Amino acid sequence: MSPLYRNDREDWKMRYLTFALGKGRLAKTALDLFEKIGITCEEMKDKDSRKLIFVNEELKLKFFLAKGPDVPTYVEYGAADIGIVGEDTIMEEQRKLYEVLDLGFGKCRMCVCGPASAKELLLHQEQIRVATKYPRIAKDYFYNKKHQTVEIVKLNGSIELAPIVGLSEVIVDIVETGTTLRENGLEVLEEVCPLSARVVVNQVSMRMENERITKILTDLKSVL
Repeated sequence: MSPLYRNDREDWKMRYLTFALGKGRLAKTALDLFEKIGITCEEMKDKDSRKLIFVNEELKLKFFLAKGPDVPTYVEYGAADIGIVGEDTIMEEQRKLYEVLDLGFGKCRMCVCGPASAKELLLHQEQIRVATKYPRIAKDYFYNKKHQTVEIVKLNGSIELAPIVGLSEVIVDIVETGTTLRENGLEVLEEVCPLSARVVVNQVSMRMENERITKILTDLKSVL
């Protein structure tokens, strides 16, 4: 057993480090990355498992899957020591935690999108309506960076629908390939910021488990 994640002399009293992983592709890619540095969790490979918490007893590690927006909450409140989540979620949730590492996968962009005709509204800073799943990010961009007054409408479903049916002039949303936009007569009008998967750490855990967490981060950096 590698001494990277445990100290055998202290093993009997070592607490578990808990990871909260954003569900879906993010979790799968993160677990593949962990395997490269010797962190495995065989229980998570069982697709039929109904478990909510997965444990590696040997390394004293626990893992659980959560919806992206919930990961920063689990980390802030100490239910998880470490979280893997998209930068968009970190920016939107604004939780008290440490953002410590850009993992470089899950790359996409947060953009202002709409029909080509909406470009003029953005250029002349007209008061417009903006539909988005990310009201904090949208508000920060328009109010603090563009100094443009907008009305922000929070939606949870297909944001691309909003300008098509006249609910808003533009949207603020994540863009990966832009295919959905093009198929619906929309385009990227402005880029808000680039996004990717990040590692976040609970503030108390970073102090109490600094050696173990720092070792994990150092090893992750070595394989990125």
